[in-house]
Amino acid sequence: MPDFMQLVENLEAELDNVVNIGTDDELFIASYLQGHLAVIAKPMEVQIDATLEKLDSAMQTSLHAAFSNNELEVADQEKVLQLWAKLRAK
Repeated sequence: MPDFMQLVENLEAELDNVVNIGTDDELFIASYLQGHLAVIAKPMEVQIDATLEKLDSAMQTSLHAAFSNNELEVADQEKVLQLWAKLRAK
């Protein structure tokens, strides 16, 4: 199992790859998710007990808080959550 920083780097690489292969819509969704990941993962990198499960929980909390503030249309919210689910499953 890779360490936490490696997990974050892998997630970031997957999101960066959307630039090369994604549509404009996929790029928007990936960029939005990447912004949340950067804000959530950075402070966790110094935590000894950081795990993918804790990152997932923090990301879910952050995304749902943003969605409750109507940051995205419902269809885009679903796409963001689907992409996050796909990434964390890898």
